[in-house]
Amino acid sequence: MAMAKGGGEEAGSTPRRGRPRSIETTNAILESAYALMAATGLATTTIDAVARHSSVSKMTIYKWWPSREALLIDAFLHHAAQMLPLPPASSGSPAARTRRHAAAYAEALQGEFGKVQLAVISECISKTGSAGLFYARYLQFRRDALVEIIAAGQNDGSILADGPAGDLYDAIYGSLFYRYVFGITPITPGYARSLVDLILRPKG
Repeated sequence: MAMAKGGGEEAGSTPRRGRPRSIETTNAILESAYALMAATGLATTTIDAVARHSSVSKMTIYKWWPSREALLIDAFLHHAAQMLPLPPASSGSPAARTRRHAAAYAEALQGEFGKVQLAVISECISKTGSAGLFYARYLQFRRDALVEIIAAGQNDGSILADGPAGDLYDAIYGSLFYRYVFGITPITPGYARSLVDLILRPKG
């Protein structure tokens, strides 16, 4: 939020013994879970509902995911990996790649993606007392990858902003999410691109 690590198991999932997962079956489960979350909300996205929608047995779902929350996060991760792929090195300078991704994220927040993300985070907090599970299974890998991009720009001199790359990432994406949650001015792709430039201070 799955295929974000290049087509392997979901981020943060624990390998289990037995028959290897079928990619087709895994995708059916994850896509069904996301479709249900987007269409009917989290309350009705139960393991029973996902099993019926995907035509996969509950036993298989419980075997592959340790909890309902883990399944919901991985379903979100799977969708996000397709909707918001991490920018490849061939797509421009570190600042341009960050700018492009932030703009896509801002646009995605305005649709069902934003609502589902907020609902999944809220579910994690209500069930476990923190958003740690969401961070471990979804955010950590994506955050690390974008922090690495920003750090590369600092190292090659194309990003002039000082300070830890992680703090710069948090300033960009934290601001976008904060404004989305509290409805502070419309979040547009143009605003996201301007925010990236304000924080990273790209050269030239």
